Amino acid sequence: MSEPEGPPAGAVPVLDKPAEDVPERPRASAEHRFWSARRTPAAVVAVLLVVVAGAFLYDVTAVRAHRPAMAWRRALARQLAERPLDDVWVQVGAGVAAALGLWLVLLAVTPGLRHVLPMSRPRPDVRAGLHRDAAGLVLRDRAMEIAGVQSARVRVRRRRADVRAVCHFRDLDDVHADLDTVLTDAIRGLGLARPPRLSVHVRRPGKKG
Repeated sequence: MSEPEGPPAGAVPVLDKPAEDVPERPRASAEHRFWSARRTPAAVVAVLLVVVAGAFLYDVTAVRAHRPAMAWRRALARQLAERPLDDVWVQVGAGVAAALGLWLVLLAVTPGLRHVLPMSRPRPDVRAGLHRDAAGLVLRDRAMEIAGVQSARVRVRRRRADVRAVCHFRDLDDVHADLDTVLTDAIRGLGLARPPRLSVHVRRPGKKG
């Protein structure tokens, strides 16, 4: 009786694995900007509210204890009762209060941290960001590797990366094409969730552009 033939030499055995056990590659989700803690505005507002509330509470407690109200509160109540709504100081005060309120609302509904660019998330439990200056430094180093580039200045924004290079030899169009190719690949390699649009300007030394 002949023995069953084994796998040929050099073959790699493949083990069947149920489909439900195969881990799926997480999908990159749409990333939003990082939210700022707003510690300084929150601390200033909290201190002002505590001071104002404490002053009114002390004065109301003093009145309840059959002591005369503070002069500033009596003057404030008299001014609010006597001044008409079309008075200049009333309108100025209302405008300042409205401006401060709008500023606080703007801080509450906007994320802040404009200098941090969100990166794509390969895993749902990992989130990272890249500073604009760091991204600009990477692009500048890649630009300096191009033959003919004497100096380069890079400014990375949320939606656009401005690159201004000075070329001291080679044709400007050739350098521009090389910068487009290299920097486009460099931006893709940064792993940003929303890669900025590349804008390249090349000029000769001594010329403004």
